[in-house]
Amino acid sequence: METRIKNQIKLSILSINENVGFARAAAAAFAAQNELTLSDIDEIKVAVSEAVSNAVIHGYGGEDNPENNYIELTMILYSDKIEFTIIDYGRGIANIEEARQPSFSSDPERMGLGFVFMESFMDELEVKSELKQGTTVRMARSLAPVTEH
Repeated sequence: METRIKNQIKLSILSINENVGFARAAAAAFAAQNELTLSDIDEIKVAVSEAVSNAVIHGYGGEDNPENNYIELTMILYSDKIEFTIIDYGRGIANIEEARQPSFSSDPERMGLGFVFMESFMDELEVKSELKQGTTVRMARSLAPVTEH
């Protein structure tokens, strides 16, 4: 079966805590276009909100003046999967492998489970980062094939 784009939305949001919930709701609404269970949608919401939260907290450091700190959230619905890409242009991650380890966090106040949740709730997770350039998190979830009558 050929993979084709059925829908796509791209959002640019300020890097502020209030927009984590907005991104979560947008991801849920986008995912609801499919025959997914509420549990599936909840898992997608958690994965997307973790990625956006990481961008706010770690990418830009929760700065008080976020007017130039944007996060791009792209959601693409393909015929066989749903994909979310979260990009920030902040600090970047020094060691991606280390950052993806359970309980690792650059902030001692955090539990360090964001990547663990993303990896466990999504079928694909790719993280690219460059110091002082930002981070791109791409994750996808396979969709059950819909039988046409």
